[in-house]
Amino acid sequence: MGMGKVNRFRHAWTIALVFLASLAVSTMAVAHEVRPALVQISQTAPGSYQVTWKQPVVGDMAVRMIPHLSSGVLDRPATTEEISPAFRIRTWNVRAGAPLDGQTLTIEGLKETVTDVLVRISPTRGSEINTVIHPSEASYRIVLSGPAGMAVPAYLRLGVEHILTGYDHLMFVLGLLLLIGINWRIVKAITAFTVAHSITLAFAALGIVKFPTAVIEALVALSIVFVASELLSSKDTLTRRRPWLIAFAFGLLHGLAFAGALSNIGLPVHAEPLALFLFNVGVEIGQLAFILVAVGVILALRALRTRLRFRTETFARLAPAYAIGGCAAFWLIERVIAAVA
Repeated sequence: MGMGKVNRFRHAWTIALVFLASLAVSTMAVAHEVRPALVQISQTAPGSYQVTWKQPVVGDMAVRMIPHLSSGVLDRPATTEEISPAFRIRTWNVRAGAPLDGQTLTIEGLKETVTDVLVRISPTRGSEINTVIHPSEASYRIVLSGPAGMAVPAYLRLGVEHILTGYDHLMFVLGLLLLIGINWRIVKAITAFTVAHSITLAFAALGIVKFPTAVIEALVALSIVFVASELLSSKDTLTRRRPWLIAFAFGLLHGLAFAGALSNIGLPVHAEPLALFLFNVGVEIGQLAFILVAVGVILALRALRTRLRFRTETFARLAPAYAIGGCAAFWLIERVIAAVA
């Protein structure tokens, strides 16, 4: 087999592998819901309370999660049900039922997901309880007479989990890292990205500005497509000269998307600034952890490439760009359709 045929064969396999990787990551990303659900219980008397279940949906699709209270009051049909493009909301009005104190709240199907369920309980007496149910332990025993759950650790952890399961945001950060390289300019760009999304996250979560979630999610996907196209270009563009400026501009969009995880479930009453601050800190912790891991992987791959007997420069430059761009283009099409619908 001549060298020309070998190169064409290798090029074809490269394209096929990149396509399959993009398809696999895209499928994995859309197959799992990462936005948190919410259970809100407002008590008016020991046996009287209103339970609201707010579950994220994508169009008509939703991960199978069903809330249960050990008394069985949630097993009956909901009093009201409302469906929006982003959430399904069901409400049960319980009158003269079993006392809420001592019951166990269980989320059926949660163990098969990667999402969390925020729990907010407002008793007739005492402090509001804010806690989180995770897939590793899909139940929570309600103790109204004991100490209230702390919203602070819950929102900090929620921020970390939100960024580490937000494949689109991580791909944007990875694209910036590959575009700029491992040097001091990446610090400047990531700082600009952080400042920008912190501003819009605060404004949107506190209700100062409002934008359609579906439109923002589509624009986030478009920002990733843009970064992927810049990776394929060798021209001296504004992005390459001033990456911090592009990072700041798109960071404003990503901040609005981050706020979607909070604005749809709400912030704890009388603790909005603290919960918002800790959520943002959690996002930054997760983002820095991802960057450190990505830098380690890049350095390891560079060391491995020096030991190979064939040239890999073209593959190393094109494969990540096509993988990131393929996933982002898939998300963009999907989210534009959702926004129009």
